[in-house]
Amino acid sequence: MGRDWFDRSNAATLAQPQRLCFFFNAQIHQLFHALPIAIALSRDPGFAVDVMAATDDHLVLARDIATAQGAGPIRFLRCGGRWLDALAGLTGATIPPKIASLIAARRQLAEYDAIVVPERTSLLLKRLGLSQTRFIHSCHGAGDRAVGYDRRIAQFDFVLLAGEKQRRRMLDAGLIREGHYAISGYNKFDLTRPQDDRHRLFAQDRPVILYNPHFSPKLSSWPTMGEEVIRQFAQDDRFNLIVAPHVRLFDNRRKRAAMERRLADLACLPHIHVDLGSRASVDMRYVHMASLYLGDVSSQIYEYLARPRPCLFLNGHRADWQEDRSYGHWHYGPVLETAQGIADAAAAAIADHAAYVDTQRQGVARTFGNLDHGAGARAARALSHFLQRSQTAARPALDGLSRLELAAHA
Repeated sequence: MGRDWFDRSNAATLAQPQRLCFFFNAQIHQLFHALPIAIALSRDPGFAVDVMAATDDHLVLARDIATAQGAGPIRFLRCGGRWLDALAGLTGATIPPKIASLIAARRQLAEYDAIVVPERTSLLLKRLGLSQTRFIHSCHGAGDRAVGYDRRIAQFDFVLLAGEKQRRRMLDAGLIREGHYAISGYNKFDLTRPQDDRHRLFAQDRPVILYNPHFSPKLSSWPTMGEEVIRQFAQDDRFNLIVAPHVRLFDNRRKRAAMERRLADLACLPHIHVDLGSRASVDMRYVHMASLYLGDVSSQIYEYLARPRPCLFLNGHRADWQEDRSYGHWHYGPVLETAQGIADAAAAAIADHAAYVDTQRQGVARTFGNLDHGAGARAARALSHFLQRSQTAARPALDGLSRLELAAHA
């Protein structure tokens, strides 16, 4: 599908373009999960596309991505005022509180025919007066944990899915219904290309370990093992190590600065690279250059396994995981209960990878289905068809209105 994927006849059937807002009020990593759809729809004259976000950092990144992808017309808008920045500054967070952002954006968002979001908190807007606006969910991540199958998903008018795994689990849980979802692939893959940048990070060409701990204290290996993992690799000359936690782990600027100071003696080593939340930590560049994924429960494991490679998992929270489908990805490599001997375990995981290749491929096929680029265009087409059907269904009620009432409705 190229830039002219859309049905041009759609534009002729509409009195005016439908107004869509892609709204981002969480951390910057969520841009990658919905922006490809906005870019595809921006090339369709049947839609007027806006991107609205809670910070300038979001908008800078969104503009950069849209420009690089050759997007059509898109307006980039800040929600609320600078008071949101001040509110974030009080806590040191990189983003304002979500509820504050929703309240600040409510009147602006009420002007749209549909709002596309990669998270669920925005559904509160329905209680804030946006009961007639259609809400579209683009999932962020395609992992195994139950949190990805939040019961609030059932409140969306349309849901875009990465693959069969999500479809089956959501149908079983009653979160989606026929005609109100589509499997379109993994949007983030549209914005990333495999490249080997390890020479920019490391002086010597060694296998690269990507350590990607989760942010939740109850699930992450970071609280119990994180620094020990880094220090053991620091003392070993077989590997280069990238420490790139989930962006939410150090979302607080003060905590991030404090940890950067704490790890400074390790980060300055030529074979250790520490990134606690830059753009590079969310755009898959580290995923592409890694020789082994080391982590716990982050859905980023599936982004890594789009090209099957060795994995090693850390059970820092003593999970009874073997029969729990929230830990389905732990069947893709060895699972360690402690960080002791981590470098030797990494070497063994690389050597023994062949034992896990078939399982990895099967898991990836269930998760993504179609790994081809173009997920954003497929999602845009599905969303366009849904919105067109919705408008057609609403049209009989409008046909009975007077011209004056019809004009007011438009």
